[in-house]
Amino acid sequence: MHNNFFRRWKHRWSTFFRRQKEKTIKSDKSRIREEIKRLKFLLSSAEKNAQAEAVFRKIEEFPEFRNAKTVLLYWSMPDELPTHDFIKKWSPEKTILLPVVKGDHMTVRVFTSEEDLQKGKWSTLEPTSLHGPQIADLVIVPGVAFDYNKQRLGRGGGYYDRYLKHKHIPKWGIGFNFQLYESIPSASFDIHMDKIITPDRTLE
Repeated sequence: MHNNFFRRWKHRWSTFFRRQKEKTIKSDKSRIREEIKRLKFLLSSAEKNAQAEAVFRKIEEFPEFRNAKTVLLYWSMPDELPTHDFIKKWSPEKTILLPVVKGDHMTVRVFTSEEDLQKGKWSTLEPTSLHGPQIADLVIVPGVAFDYNKQRLGRGGGYYDRYLKHKHIPKWGIGFNFQLYESIPSASFDIHMDKIITPDRTLE
C-alpha cells in the first residue's frame, strides 16, 4: 500500500515538474523570438546583404558544399538572411531544393527559376516543379536563433525538426551575427545542427 502511494506521489510530482519545465522552455523561446524580431527590424537591406555575402563566401570554401550535387536551401523571407542571389548563382551547377509546406509537414521540390515560384502556406515562395530528388547531400537551414552547442530555435512550427528527424544529412544553420547565442532553450524533439555559420563565427 505504501509503495503504491509512493509511486503515485512520485509520478504526480514528476509530471508537475516536467510540465513546468516545458512551460519555461516555451516562455524562453517566445522571449528570444521577440528579441530577434526587434533586432532584425533594425537591419537595413544593405546590412542584410553584406552579412549574407560573408556567410556564403565561407560556405563556398567548404569541401562539403563544393562536392554536394544536391543542396536543400530556403528562399528567404524579408526578415531572414538573404539567399536569392546565392541560389540563382549555384542552381546552374547544383540541384537546389527548396521547402514546400503541406499541412503539418514539409517536403522539398527542385528550384528551376524565380518565375516558377508561388506563394505557399506561410507566404513563403515555393517551387511548382513536381519531380526531383527528395534527399539532399547538404541542408542549409534558417533559424530564429542558434547557440554554441549547435542547437537551433525555429519559428515554432517544427517543420524542419520533423523533416530532418530520421535523415542523416549534414545540417548547417546560418544567420545574422546577433542570432548566435551562448545558450538557447531546447526540447528533446529539436534537431541539432552540424555547423553554425554567421558572418563572424563558424561552429563545427
